[in-house]
Amino acid sequence: MQQVQVRHAGATDVGRVRTVNEDAFLDAPPVFAVADGMGGHDGGDVASAFAVEELGSLAGLTRGLDEAEPALRRALAAAQGRIADYARAQADAGAEGFHAGTTVVCALLVQDGAEPAWLLGHLGDSRAYRFADGRLEQLTRDHSLVQDYVDAGVIAPEEAATHPERNVITRALDGRGTPSPDLARLPVTPGERLLLCSDGVTGMIDHDEIADLLATRASAAEAAADLVSAAVAAGGRDNATAVVVDVDAGPGAAVGVDDRPGGAAHDGDTVPMETRER
Repeated sequence: MQQVQVRHAGATDVGRVRTVNEDAFLDAPPVFAVADGMGGHDGGDVASAFAVEELGSLAGLTRGLDEAEPALRRALAAAQGRIADYARAQADAGAEGFHAGTTVVCALLVQDGAEPAWLLGHLGDSRAYRFADGRLEQLTRDHSLVQDYVDAGVIAPEEAATHPERNVITRALDGRGTPSPDLARLPVTPGERLLLCSDGVTGMIDHDEIADLLATRASAAEAAADLVSAAVAAGGRDNATAVVVDVDAGPGAAVGVDDRPGGAAHDGDTVPMETRER
């Protein structure tokens, strides 16, 4: 049995413009997630809650990669079904044009052969980043119209943040069809820091500021809280949510406890990983 010790925290804030926080997050090893609801009050907040609740069904379980991938797909499909049922119920009750949906980004700590690994999944423009060896790496590609424009060379990357169609999402949990998440496997590296966040963070602070905050905050709790605080201070045009997961480099790694409103932190959860031979 391998042991992977992680220290993790989540923080969220409604921001300065919205009246309802439609974001939700989960930090329950071995699963971590951020969901950014769409559709307004009683739409987006319900959809994001469904997403993290279904992903929460994977918490506390140790899985090999071959088991984790279908389990993750089933959890997302279950959330999709609940969103569809909820939207139907609202329409039957007379809510014309009702829509509920959510983006989601998640990371599951799994066993890949003899080694621990992250299984990443996402739909929409909530993102996953990895900070290691002083470098910030974006691990997910936005499912958005402006990202399609960037990839096609229609607009430059720096234009995406202010483009009038920047909020148009091309994939999400929206109660329609079968979810089509992008899934990726990433080796676990001692000393790395994983960030999952909603676009209320990435839309307000740039890559360099995110990297600086991840580099200079001693604990996962400080990093998550200060990323959200920085997004709100920069204008807070959207709900802002961050989950930070630190993989211990060895004995004596820093422990952080966040007692600020909207935040949560956990010290040194050790996740046993069953070694499987292929």
